[in-house]
Amino acid sequence: MINCLRANIRAMAGYIPGEQPREGDFIKLNTNENPFPPSPKVVDAIRKALTDGDLLRKYPDPLGTAFRQTAGRVFGIDPDSILIGNGSDDILTIITRSFVGEHGLVVSPTPSYLLYHTLAELQGARFQTVPYTADWGLPDPWPIAKADLTFIANPNSPSGTVLSIGELARLANQVNGPFVVDEAYVDFAEDSALTLAGKKNVIITRSLSKSYSLAGIRFGFAVAEPALVREFIKVKDSYNCDVLSLAAATAALEDQDYLQKTRAAILATRTRLTQELLKLGFQVCPSQANFVWAQHPRGHAQRMFEDLKKRKILVRYMNYEGYGDGLRISIGADADIDRLLIELRAFMRSEV
Repeated sequence: MINCLRANIRAMAGYIPGEQPREGDFIKLNTNENPFPPSPKVVDAIRKALTDGDLLRKYPDPLGTAFRQTAGRVFGIDPDSILIGNGSDDILTIITRSFVGEHGLVVSPTPSYLLYHTLAELQGARFQTVPYTADWGLPDPWPIAKADLTFIANPNSPSGTVLSIGELARLANQVNGPFVVDEAYVDFAEDSALTLAGKKNVIITRSLSKSYSLAGIRFGFAVAEPALVREFIKVKDSYNCDVLSLAAATAALEDQDYLQKTRAAILATRTRLTQELLKLGFQVCPSQANFVWAQHPRGHAQRMFEDLKKRKILVRYMNYEGYGDGLRISIGADADIDRLLIELRAFMRSEV
């Protein structure tokens, strides 16, 4: 039966998620999970859904009406401009399936989110990248205007850097096709591109995994013109968000005070981690995400990664052609960051 698979599926490598160990007491600083629990309102909403047998017995609202209304109020946007998804990866998949056919073209800067390449491969489409400049900017004019779909992660991963709203608006005007601004980490940044969602070719995608501590629930959404959202609904799974995820996501958005409190703590830890890494000689990008990208002039990133793993600390080792390798380190709890720094200092002393 393997031979019956589409040739492009057999040929592709597939996206490899960050390591999720099931055994051992690891400090996880590799997949950008939030170190804080979700809002107590989320826990209450899930508990209510679990104890209401009628909710679990029935199919969920396929459109997520309550969530869309809440998000519309919180963000000041039309609820009909919102598409719900089983995490933002589901949203990205729906968008790609909607726009990109076989032999189509998907474009993204590089280095960036590796899933974009996988989504293109699933469609049997071509994938082309545009290199970031040395200071994590993008060329002007944009060199590939006629793509079927263009992705920009903002803040970017692995760098954590951002393009200004003005730069994004310029890119949207230069692209002759759908332009996705992937804002999975935007709640840790200073600004958002939601103001650009009124442009006909701009689609904003968001995740509740990072800033709202709901990685285990899986919920994301997109913002686009309502006519486009109605087309996306034809492509998504009938019930792509279950009762628990809808209840959790709606409650999470309702508690913006909790978001701001945990966000402030994460930003403070991000600043402290950056300063300590600089003292150790690392080059650290100015991050506006809940992680930092750290490279050391001496190299040794892979050895540092392996050494930390032996000591039950997981970070993400990445190696990009033309940009070198480095460590992407999630902003964890203060105690976990303290332990990380102790081990990094010991490693650096051993290399002297």
